[in-house]
Amino acid sequence: MSRVAVIGSGFIGRAWAISYARAGHDVVLWDEERDAPGRALAYIETILPDLEANDLLEGASATDVRARMQSATTLEEAVAGAVHVQENTPEDVEIKRNVFGCLDAAAGPDTVLASSTSAILPSAFTMDLKGRARCLVVHPINPPYLIPAAELVPAPWTDPAVVERTAAFLRTAGHSPIVMKREIDGFVMNRMQGALLEEAFRLVAEGYASVEDIDIGLREGLALRWSFIGPFETIDLNAPGGIRDYAERYQQIYARIFPSAQWRADWTGPVMEDIEAERRRQLPADRLAERQNWRDRRLIALAAHKRRADREIGR
Repeated sequence: MSRVAVIGSGFIGRAWAISYARAGHDVVLWDEERDAPGRALAYIETILPDLEANDLLEGASATDVRARMQSATTLEEAVAGAVHVQENTPEDVEIKRNVFGCLDAAAGPDTVLASSTSAILPSAFTMDLKGRARCLVVHPINPPYLIPAAELVPAPWTDPAVVERTAAFLRTAGHSPIVMKREIDGFVMNRMQGALLEEAFRLVAEGYASVEDIDIGLREGLALRWSFIGPFETIDLNAPGGIRDYAERYQQIYARIFPSAQWRADWTGPVMEDIEAERRRQLPADRLAERQNWRDRRLIALAAHKRRADREIGR
C-alpha cells in the first residue's frame, strides 16, 4: 500500500494514524515535539486491541496494524515517498503557513497536502505556495477511526483532480467524504453543529428548558434517526409524498420560529453559569476523563453495530 505522513501527533494525528494504518497504508508520524510520536504510538497500542475485538480493523490484527506505523525524526524524512500528507498542527494560521511552506518544499510534486484544520480556510495558508494546487483541507470528525465522515474543502486554486483523488483515497480508507464545492467559514459540520448549539443556548438562556432536557431531545430523540439517516432523508421519509410534501405541510412551523432565532446568547455570559452548574451536577469535573473514555467505548460499540447493520440490513 501507499505511504502516508502524519504531521503533528496529538489527538487528531494519532487518530488519523490508526485510520490510515487500518486501511493498509504505511504511516509515518512526525511532530516538532520530539517525544510526541512515541507518546502517540504508545496510546495507539492501548486502543488497537479494543478495535480488533469489535472487528474494526478490517480483518487485520492489532499487531499487524501497529506494525504499519513508525515515527520519523525530521519532517523531510516523514514526507519522503508519501502520496498523502495529513497535517495536524495547532489552529493558528501562521503555524499553518509555516508548516505548509515546509511541506510544499519537502514533499514530492504529486503528494497531496491535506490539513485537518477545523476552522481555518485553506486559502488563508496556501495562497503563496508554489504547489498550492495540491493543497486542501481534510477535516475529520474526531476520532476518524470511529467516525467515517470527513470534510474535504478545496481552496479556490485547488486542482479538481486533487479533490477527486483525495475523495477516492478517503473512501478506500473507509471514510465518507463530504466533498465541498468551495470553501466557506466553518465548513459544513461546524455550521450545522453551530446552528444546533446556538438554539440550545437560546432555549436555556430564555428559561424554556434545562440543559439535560435539551440533551435528552438529541440523545433520545433526533440523534437516533440521525445516526443512520440525515436531515434531508429524515423529512423525505416523514411525509406521505416525500420531501416536497413535507415542506408544503410544515414549512410554516419553521417560518414562525425563524424570527425568534435571530439573536445569539453569549456562550460565556450569564447563561454559562447555569449551564456549567447543571453539567457539573450531572458530571463532576474530576470525572470528565472517565466519561470521555466511556464515550469512546460507546462510539466503538456504535461503529461496530453500524457495520453489522450495513451488512445485514443495508445502508
